[in-house]
Amino acid sequence: MGLFLLKRFLTFAATLVVASMVVFAVLEMLPGDAAQIILGESATPEALATLQAKLGLDRPYAERYAEWIGGLLQGRTAMSISYDTPTGELIRERLAVTLPLAAMSMLLTVAVALVLGVYAASRHNRLGDVGVMAASQLGIAIPSFWFAILLILLFAVKLQWVSAGGFPGWTEDDGGGLWEGFKALLLPAIALAVVQASVLARWTRSAVLEVMREDFVRTARAKGLTRRQALWGHVLRNAMIPVLTIMGLQFAFLISGTVVVEQVFVLPGVGRLVFQAIANRDLVVVRDVVLLLVAMVVIVNFVVDVLYAVIDPRLQSSDA
Repeated sequence: MGLFLLKRFLTFAATLVVASMVVFAVLEMLPGDAAQIILGESATPEALATLQAKLGLDRPYAERYAEWIGGLLQGRTAMSISYDTPTGELIRERLAVTLPLAAMSMLLTVAVALVLGVYAASRHNRLGDVGVMAASQLGIAIPSFWFAILLILLFAVKLQWVSAGGFPGWTEDDGGGLWEGFKALLLPAIALAVVQASVLARWTRSAVLEVMREDFVRTARAKGLTRRQALWGHVLRNAMIPVLTIMGLQFAFLISGTVVVEQVFVLPGVGRLVFQAIANRDLVVVRDVVLLLVAMVVIVNFVVDVLYAVIDPRLQSSDA
């Protein structure tokens, strides 16, 4: 197990290093000058050169990359150009919205998808299976932002159960509280979970159907297990490896792909921060946020690989 984890850790560490180089290089190659945008077109060359020196834009690329990575390793982040605040503080404030939103959406996705996927597989080619597959196809076809607008019209405008947007905060000092924060994120979580649950339900159904045809399932039934016991006790665990792959990809997407939904619900999350930073050409914020999202994807993939080994120990020996 130790060698397995070490190999995976080294692989993902190398991935993160390469990703940081690509992120830095791509953003540096973008046309335009942050100093020019801040000062405007009427800025004098002297003022422009002074601001470029202050922002470090006049130094070699390698030196600026080394300073960026070195600062991150020491827990130090650069100052945002447009907010005049360390990017670490900005990101930390926005993660307090994005991470709970992604977690709520993922919990809804897993709860709904596993139940529907197993249910459809247990009623293969019958009415229940056809109904679940039709509903999942519809869920995949519905854009998240459009479904989010429908949720707002129904629950916020017509029924007035929740607010149409905004986030009150997690504490009473911010004017909100745990329950108020939960209510503010519930509709966005549902809007994000619809598409993800539809995809995961179809994968779960396919994986369960494939395992149900294995000999050990017939043996378990022959020993006296009921169909339900064999399904939930033996089939689902062996079907979880491909399902876990999709779960990992989906959670990574939910963390990094909330830009549109956060815009619809006016949520101060990481996606909205990136959108505003791009509009202001605040590449310092964009660079740090993108690297953070890459790191989260790498971490999620690492956790999924560990879960692979827990579910199926044979993977450890085959990877050694």
